[in-house]
Amino acid sequence: MSIPNLTFFNNKGGVGKTSLVYHLAWMFAEMGKSVVALDLDPQANLTSAFLSEDLLEGLWDGPPSPTAARTIHQCIRPLSRAGDILPPQCTRIRDGLHLVPGDLALSGFEDLLSQEWPNSLSGDADTQYRAVRVLTAFWQVARMAAEEHSADIILTDVGPHLGALNRSVLIGTNHVVIPLAADLFSMQGLRNLGPTLRKWRGEWKDRVQRWKGEFAIPQGTMAPLGYIIQQHSEKLSRPVKAYDKWVQRIPAAYREHVLEDRLPVESPDPNCLARLKHYRSLVPLAQEARKPIFQLTAADGALGNHAYAVQEARGHFVELAQEILKRLPK
Repeated sequence: MSIPNLTFFNNKGGVGKTSLVYHLAWMFAEMGKSVVALDLDPQANLTSAFLSEDLLEGLWDGPPSPTAARTIHQCIRPLSRAGDILPPQCTRIRDGLHLVPGDLALSGFEDLLSQEWPNSLSGDADTQYRAVRVLTAFWQVARMAAEEHSADIILTDVGPHLGALNRSVLIGTNHVVIPLAADLFSMQGLRNLGPTLRKWRGEWKDRVQRWKGEFAIPQGTMAPLGYIIQQHSEKLSRPVKAYDKWVQRIPAAYREHVLEDRLPVESPDPNCLARLKHYRSLVPLAQEARKPIFQLTAADGALGNHAYAVQEARGHFVELAQEILKRLPK
């Protein structure tokens, strides 16, 4: 699939990953791109950001359809029996923006993914066929959704862990964006994340080379696109002193652990996609209005300094979206 699929991934939680996917999905759509957003985090926070509780209840508890699926779990659930993947019935958010909703039941699929990983490399042809079908299910659903809506870009949100579920998401990913907080935990997270991505990439490459099946499978490139530093306070446009030492150490840690490159760090670091403020005062307004912070208006309560912050946020997300597009292969 030539459509770029970006997964926002960090094994540390609380770094604003879901908020990034949500806001960038809206921004890319505003810029005229056709976007498919996939919620592959079993907590389904991205879905709850897009949709009201009433809509969620209808998606999760409504009667199932034999021909299409309203959530990612409904798409892949037949694989746990004797069936095959159901095509997704995406939820339209606005023109050019569609969501494959998440589902709290997705976590129950992890055991099957773990079980089928060794089967995809050994066993008879039928065993291998089923294993690869299961492992690439997320990629297959993403491809169906992207083709249905002529998507220019796919944005995927995942949970903060290094388990079998995220491994299956990542093997269908072209590019990985790593959100970070300027703290010790993000630094330690990079030490786990980089080696894990390389391990998954290498193991999947073995499976790709041996694959003789009749359906296409992803290449599992998982190419690091860069990192984004979030949730730091600012003073005079610079991180406060408590964060400064971590901001200064992240470039070398990213280069060493993610890229396996120990060359001197350039300034500014080309691997840094952006440094984003948290905009804490706008978050409650945006949640209440169910819209991104850069779309807030006076009617939503964005008055005075809030109105200025809305325009500042818009500028930052425009720059980030443009930087991401610039780095994607043409």
